[in-house]
Amino acid sequence: MIFEYLIHIGTLIALYAIFSMSLQLLLGFTGVMNLGSIGLFAIGAYSYALFTLNGVSFGLALGVAGLISGVFSILLGLLTYKLKSDYLALATLSFSYLVYAVLQNNISFTGGPLGLSGISSPNIWGLSFETGAGFLVLISLITFCVYICLKLLVNSKYGQALQATRDNQLALRVLGFYTLRLKIFAFVYSGFLFGVGGAFYASYMTFIDPASFTLMQLIPIVCIVIVGGIASFEGGILATIILVCIVEPLRIINLPIVYVGPISQMLYAVVLCLFLLKKPQGLYGQIILK
Repeated sequence: MIFEYLIHIGTLIALYAIFSMSLQLLLGFTGVMNLGSIGLFAIGAYSYALFTLNGVSFGLALGVAGLISGVFSILLGLLTYKLKSDYLALATLSFSYLVYAVLQNNISFTGGPLGLSGISSPNIWGLSFETGAGFLVLISLITFCVYICLKLLVNSKYGQALQATRDNQLALRVLGFYTLRLKIFAFVYSGFLFGVGGAFYASYMTFIDPASFTLMQLIPIVCIVIVGGIASFEGGILATIILVCIVEPLRIINLPIVYVGPISQMLYAVVLCLFLLKKPQGLYGQIILK
């Protein structure tokens, strides 16, 4: 029982690490607060679920789920390109609410509030990853690959241009860089990873509903990014381990289930406020969030 619970904790850490690194690419290295990420997360999860429930193989469903989220990221990036700061955050947040409304009301396609169940677990070349330990190994490998790919990206010349977009767009335009193209690339890359993460989330839970993709589910991801430090993937991974290990034990304490969620959100809020007041750069942040 304890071993299975530890595997569950490890799986959640790996999943949230993917989501935090995906958001970090936009917020930390491009300076874009994309609150529409939870909508892209939902699109990836539902795309994967619908494809696999209709007989599509795991690999194809996973890739298509990421691509669909990436396409929606392009639209989101183009529509919000000229917005900044609070206006950008509100515009992307409205996208998440729009996705939620579609999922909630399109009963014939998404199951509405009843959601989708019986989602298949990963199956690669006949090798099934239904067991907790097998899934943990797979998602850990995926998380490691995401980390390596993102590190290679941000350390490349293209990654340096993304960081320049965050710091001074005007100077970058003077040097002849097309900032719209850079931002759209970051949106697509981040959206694709959110879609892939959503697919793995759906395959792990085997059941999803619109309530799984609300603003409350985005708060832990944003909290992880800020606590870990802006523009630091390593800090985000460490923050993921810390925050998941702080909150998840609440589920094994003898508390009424209705209190677990609110207490978890309160803990996230307390941790976030403490870091913003005492250590605004986070654990390993390269810049201070303004």
